[in-house]
Amino acid sequence: MASGTALIYDEEMTSHKLLWSDPVCDIEVPERLSSSYEQLKCYHLVERCVRVPVREGSEEEILLVHSSEHLEVAKSTQTMNEEQLKRVSGNYDAFFFHPNTYRCARLAVGASLQLVDAVMSGKVCNGMALVRPPGHHSQRNAANGFCLFNNVAIAAEYAKLKYGLKRILIVDWDVHHGQGTQYIFEEDPSVLYFSWHRYEHQEFWPSLRESDYDAVGLGKGKGFNINLPWNKVGMGNSDYLAVFFHVLLPAAFEFDPELVIVSSGYDSGIGDPEGQMNATPEVFAHLTRFLMQLANGKLCVILEGGYHLKSLSESVCMTVKTLLGDPVPQITGEMAPCLSAVESIQNVRAAHKPYWKWLMYEDTSFIQNLSTKLLLLKKADPNPSTEHESKTSNNNETVKVEKFLELHMKNILFPVPPIKTATTFDSKGSAHLLPVPVHLVKELDKTEIKAFVSGFYADLVKDDKTLLSLGSMLAILDKILKKEVCNGISESPTAAVSVAVALRHSVRFGFQRVLCVFVGDMQIIPNTDDGKVLMIHICEKEQSGKTSSKHYIPLNWKEDAEGNDFFSAVLGFILPVAYSYRPDLTVIAIGPNRSLGISGIFLLFTLLQGLAESRILAVIEDKEINLMQSVAQTLVGASTPNFGTYVPPSQEKANKIKMLRDQFQQQWKMLQCSVKDGISRN
Repeated sequence: MASGTALIYDEEMTSHKLLWSDPVCDIEVPERLSSSYEQLKCYHLVERCVRVPVREGSEEEILLVHSSEHLEVAKSTQTMNEEQLKRVSGNYDAFFFHPNTYRCARLAVGASLQLVDAVMSGKVCNGMALVRPPGHHSQRNAANGFCLFNNVAIAAEYAKLKYGLKRILIVDWDVHHGQGTQYIFEEDPSVLYFSWHRYEHQEFWPSLRESDYDAVGLGKGKGFNINLPWNKVGMGNSDYLAVFFHVLLPAAFEFDPELVIVSSGYDSGIGDPEGQMNATPEVFAHLTRFLMQLANGKLCVILEGGYHLKSLSESVCMTVKTLLGDPVPQITGEMAPCLSAVESIQNVRAAHKPYWKWLMYEDTSFIQNLSTKLLLLKKADPNPSTEHESKTSNNNETVKVEKFLELHMKNILFPVPPIKTATTFDSKGSAHLLPVPVHLVKELDKTEIKAFVSGFYADLVKDDKTLLSLGSMLAILDKILKKEVCNGISESPTAAVSVAVALRHSVRFGFQRVLCVFVGDMQIIPNTDDGKVLMIHICEKEQSGKTSSKHYIPLNWKEDAEGNDFFSAVLGFILPVAYSYRPDLTVIAIGPNRSLGISGIFLLFTLLQGLAESRILAVIEDKEINLMQSVAQTLVGASTPNFGTYVPPSQEKANKIKMLRDQFQQQWKMLQCSVKDGISRN
């Protein structure tokens, strides 16, 4: 497996700048690049990345997407004076030329292609290109919205041509609709284009009818264009995550891309004057981590917008830290999508139901009377502010957000534990079969365990064999709780007992929220009444002894023999519940008579690693040495797991997920994906 993260940056791309006064374009400044790069250096991320040199994109490469007429106009600007540049810029919507713009735009294209080559050749696993000018608005024959050449579209066409790729996913999380990219690929089923964007019922730029949810692609490309319109400002972390859980990730896993390219605009982040959204930088770490699980980890992140320099630079750093494999910070904010976000999610799912297997049995319907249409009536301001007042207000807001982010980043960032994954020396010698990066810790001796268990856990432990097996688990758990290691893996003769002790021990240590996902038969069901433990129990048949409740959720599931149909359960139920709970620690246990295959278990370990600062304790029955090896590789990041062949859920299983969603959506609000689900956040 390829390793390493590429970072591509060239200071020359800061020479593209506005030479005259233009209130529309004056936010697209060179400091967008330089401040992002300086912040990366401040966090010591630059030295951890693989530096890949920039080159110019060739004319032939630019012509993969653009017309020769467009290329010639761009070339001609190199020798123009300011008056001529201003005149030709006026031919386009929100664009400016500088004598060095053509050169910078070619460097931006070349940087994007260098990143594709580095990832596709296996030189690195993933990477980010910091480029200017951005690209996603530019069309075949026109510059548009600060964009001259469509860097991401050219990168996709280049990857198809050079590497013979048949499926490329483009994720555009910029706050503006990348209409240029949509136009280029709307008839192409080999490219799945996803964009969320501020829309406000076509009131927000670029104000196009085809930016709405019902623009699903044309001809053979129908279903491969997914637009998620934001019809109000103020969207936050929970809204972005809800879209990933209920729209993007299910489609992406079914599509099964060979390469993922992100049109990475950070004007969708807090403080940005364009987006006016509330998402904080760490959400981009979570989004990036999800996308890293696709395409065997082949992920190219290419900068688009972002106009609040502090918000932009911190978000860039969160993205790069995640690409490097660092644990992601705990997500902040209320975990409940707002009504308008859920309305958009519902309409997108309804629009795409004819084209996707994952939606086959979903109960979808369009909602016409959107709550935000009322806001349009109130939008006209009877006392518009002067330009001076507006700029003063923007400056005050910028300073306010800078101060907030300074404190926020101090609060959420944490020292990365020096050791990624730990296990213990064991008498059977199976530890040497685990991946080399796994760190071996000494298990507690018999006297320590007996004293420890008799004091606190005597009711759970009935025999000496079980008692002694706890020495391994407790030694690893202790390292995780003290943040000396990130995660750990322990084998046990009785997983249920080990888990019961681990949960009680973690709560005694001071953790207020521990998530436990138990796969298989569970002889002991821990007490979850105080809310300090959330148990999701996955087994083939319902086990008697405990009824479901907010903090104990049984999920009866047997994986399909033809492939992995567990995607729908993880994305549609387990992940939303887990993110609603926001645990301090995640315990994943594999007990006897498990009803999931290795691919389903991989999904759990991989997608839940974004929670609890990646603190995971894995407890596995001691007969499962092959599974231990595979899980250990996943935890250390030694390989991108193989999730197996995507299989859509049967109607029975789809109904089961829907029933659970209906039952628990009021307690765990990230489950909400349609307005009839009873939204509580406005």
